[in-house]
Amino acid sequence: MRTPTSRFTPAPGLRRSFQGLAGFTALAAACLAPWGASAQSTAGNFPERPVRLIVAHTPGGLVDTFARYMAQNLSAKWGQPVVVENKPGANQAIANEHVARSPADGYTLLVGTQTGLVFNAIVRNDLPFDPIRDFAPVSGLFTTPFYLVVNPKVPARDVNELVALAKSHPGKLTFASIGVGSAHQLAAEMFKTLTGTDILHVAYKGSAPAMTELLGGQVDMMFEGGASSLPNVRAGKLRALGSTGKHRSEAMPDVPAIGETVPGYELTVWIGLVAPAGTPQAVLDKLNRDTVEVLERRGTHDKFASLGIEMMPTARTELDQRIRIEVPQWTKVMRDAGIVPQGRNKGDDK
Repeated sequence: MRTPTSRFTPAPGLRRSFQGLAGFTALAAACLAPWGASAQSTAGNFPERPVRLIVAHTPGGLVDTFARYMAQNLSAKWGQPVVVENKPGANQAIANEHVARSPADGYTLLVGTQTGLVFNAIVRNDLPFDPIRDFAPVSGLFTTPFYLVVNPKVPARDVNELVALAKSHPGKLTFASIGVGSAHQLAAEMFKTLTGTDILHVAYKGSAPAMTELLGGQVDMMFEGGASSLPNVRAGKLRALGSTGKHRSEAMPDVPAIGETVPGYELTVWIGLVAPAGTPQAVLDKLNRDTVEVLERRGTHDKFASLGIEMMPTARTELDQRIRIEVPQWTKVMRDAGIVPQGRNKGDDK
C-alpha cells in the first residue's frame, strides 16, 4: 500500500549541501581510523547453531537477493544453516530494532542499509534504538548506484526530456520511494533540486510494491537499485534514463550518468552487516573474516556485476566510522532539504 502523496519544497541551501557531498567518499576514507577493544571471549566453534540474517525489505529486491546469496555461502562455509528473515515496515525500523534487542551472541545479524542505519536515525525522532550505540559493525557488503527508471508511457527518452516534461507539467509527474527519508527519496529530491522541477513523492512499504505500481503505471518514475530495475529495463517494461553514480554503470554502460546532464548530481548507497552491540569481539572478528572472504571471491563479483553493484569488504572499524561520519553529514543535507524528523505512522507496522 502506498502512503499519501506528498509535495516537497526544498530549502535554498539544499543545492550547496548536495554538491558538498560529491567528495564525501574520499573524505570518509581519509577519516577512517582504527580503534581497539579487548576480546570478550574466543569465537570457539562459532557458529554452533543456525544464524539469522534479518532483512528490512520485502523479498525480491536487491538487498534481499544479496542477503540470500551471503546466507547460502556462509552456510556452506560454516556447516550451519543461515536463514534470511524479512521484517519490512516502519521504514526499516522494525528490523533494526529487532536486531538491536536480540542477544549479543552473533546469531542474529542485520543486513543494514544506509537508509536504516543513517537516514532513518535523522528523519525519525521516536526510534527505540541508536544506530551508533546499539550496533556492532561487522563489514561493508556492497555499494551501488540507483537507476532512474520510468514507465514506458512517460514521453521522455532521456534526462533532458524528462526535465522538460516535468517543468511543463509541474506537480503532475510522480516518483515512488520505499519510504520518507529513504535513499530512494533522497535521490529524487536531489534530482528535483538540481533541475528545478516539481515532482510528487509517493512512498511505499518496500521496493517490491513500489516496483509493481511503477510497472503498472500508477507512478511515473523511480530511483531504484539494479536487482529489480535492470531486468525490467532489459525486458522493455521500463526505460532507464540515467544512473546516479559518478560514472556510467558497468551493468548499463549505454545509460548515461545523470551527472553528465545535471552537473553536481551523484549518489551511491551502501549496505553493511551489523550485529547487536556487545557481541564478543572474537565472534565479530570471525564474522568479518568469513564475510570478507565471500565478498572477495571472483564468483561473487561476477554474479552481481550485471546488477551494477560493487563489493565493499571492509574492516569492522571502517564501517563504524562511516556511520559515525555520515549521520551528521546527512543530517545537514536533510535539514537543508526541508525533511524534518517525524514520529511513527499508525499504519507502519501492519
